[in-house]
Amino acid sequence: MTAVSGRLARRVARRVAPWAELLRVSALCTVPGDALAGAAAAGLRPNRATLLAIGASVCLYEAGMALNDWADRAEDAVDRPHRPIPSGRITPRAALTASAALTAAGLGLAARAGRPALGVATALAATVWSYDLHLKHTPAGPAAMAAARALDLLLGATATGGSPSPSPRPPSPRPRPPASPLASAALLAVHTYAVTAVSRHEAQGGSTRAPSLALAATLAVAATATRPVAGDRTPAAPARLVVAALAADYARTPAAPLLHAALNPSPPLTQRSVGAGIRALIPLQATLAARSGAPVTALALLALAPLARALARKVSPT
Repeated sequence: MTAVSGRLARRVARRVAPWAELLRVSALCTVPGDALAGAAAAGLRPNRATLLAIGASVCLYEAGMALNDWADRAEDAVDRPHRPIPSGRITPRAALTASAALTAAGLGLAARAGRPALGVATALAATVWSYDLHLKHTPAGPAAMAAARALDLLLGATATGGSPSPSPRPPSPRPRPPASPLASAALLAVHTYAVTAVSRHEAQGGSTRAPSLALAATLAVAATATRPVAGDRTPAAPARLVVAALAADYARTPAAPLLHAALNPSPPLTQRSVGAGIRALIPLQATLAARSGAPVTALALLALAPLARALARKVSPT
């Protein structure tokens, strides 16, 4: 009986592993924070619509991962023959079908959160498909990916604010006006642009400029995120300390790998810096939530970081 169970478990693992690799499940921990940071920036507590936005984000993110490998299957056959499609573990048709199904599921979940949320999700889906099918290999590629992350944050803000009974955070003794969702989305976009620019060299390496600029962008985003939000001239000292600590954690996460990649732009070090940049999204999202007056959300997001690191050891996020 034990032997049969063991064989069954190995069979399931062989079937699941290629899909986990194709869908970059280790990067999934970076997705919920977009919607939660968006809700915080809108000055609202997470609600049912926020959960729907998270579900939509996860589906659209995974749709993009599957579509990315489908579109790059010829290139991967040369540079990354171990990937699921060129290695034959997943057929191109299955990957494309999964991408279409996940896109439909994401739009369906967004529709349940309201018409405004569906509008943002539709723009997000269009950006994802445009990036994977065309823009990825053009100069507009990093900007398209940055726009996708920004739209994902705005999806959380729009869905939460469009709920029939949004729950505003109760006033504190020293109320802190939330940052504009657009301001938080812009910081998330800058980080994403920088990481995407580095990722364009991860197969061949050779670029010292991209990781150097990404490191400068990381430090600039961290510094900007610690500034008081509009209209908040005298935030409480404990709140400033929390935001500063989270911003420092965000900057620390990709700093050393980016510096190493700048000094030695080999493919392994470049890939490592991209992975670190992806993981840095979690402390950045936590920083954005905290500066918007949602420290509980920030700490909850930060708890995802160890899981992201553990999953990255098993499945590459790039």
